[in-house]
Amino acid sequence: MDCTDRHDRFFLRLMSKNVMLYSEMVATKSAIHGDRKKILSFSPEEKPLALQVGGSNKEELSEVAKIAEDMGYDEININLGCPSKKVQKNKFGACLMKEPELVAECINSMVNSCKIPVTAKTRIGFDDVESFEYLNNFINKIHKAGTKTFILHARKAMLTGLSPKQNLNIPKLNYNMVYEIKKENPNLEIIINGGISKIEEIKNHISKCDGVMIGRSIYQNPYSLVDIEKNIFNTEIIPTREQVVEKLLDYVDKEVKLGTKVNHIMRHTVGLYHGQAGSKNWKRYLSDNMMARDSDFQKAKHIMSIVQNNEKAIQANS
Repeated sequence: MDCTDRHDRFFLRLMSKNVMLYSEMVATKSAIHGDRKKILSFSPEEKPLALQVGGSNKEELSEVAKIAEDMGYDEININLGCPSKKVQKNKFGACLMKEPELVAECINSMVNSCKIPVTAKTRIGFDDVESFEYLNNFINKIHKAGTKTFILHARKAMLTGLSPKQNLNIPKLNYNMVYEIKKENPNLEIIINGGISKIEEIKNHISKCDGVMIGRSIYQNPYSLVDIEKNIFNTEIIPTREQVVEKLLDYVDKEVKLGTKVNHIMRHTVGLYHGQAGSKNWKRYLSDNMMARDSDFQKAKHIMSIVQNNEKAIQANS
């Protein structure tokens, strides 16, 4: 949430043509009744792209699945893993792991309303429930409703007592549970998620599962996507950081003309030089300049030109 918006996805796509990108979680009511262009629009360059949705009303989920298909999304994913109190109050996210029958009804409605894949992202358990039997039964019930792809965050969700941020770290990772699910269900596509950041880890997980989902580490260190392109997808020609910035400049120029603030785009690039000499200079410059309120195109273009020059200086010193 508040990370993988359309600007971030465009930025990430400049570094990887092969990974599947996912939207922020969008509540069904927002997708149906909100500003659809603002909430759901995307650039063609972002594809392949999945819309992640949160909800528990099967009619609403069915409608949003059709909307996603009509707008050109490649997949619609239902979130069954978010543990926040706000999400629980609206009856979606991880609390739905308690109600497999309801989830199955929702999945079935979504599958029957669209032709794009309907997938599910869930935790491996909740509160005091963390057993292979429960998770396997939960997955099989959903599978019978019409989905065959499951993204499993290898931590249980604590629905009380922990904040969403704590829920990303405190519950212990249990990768073996995910491996066991895949072994028991070879016909299902099982994608593992949680605490994964290194190429060696990705390769190990892929040897036991069908795929890997990465969230936080990519946002914090977006250029690591280049390593994934080289080592996982065997891509030979990869962009330098400078080339990424140059291409992003064109996007910023276009978006500023449409009224987008520079910081709405550039805030996602703070980690571009993660771990590199000069990264502090990059972060400092962005912090000092990207909050310009003036939407004048020429001023924004001037700011971005300075950012580009600063980027070249960082590269020369690294």
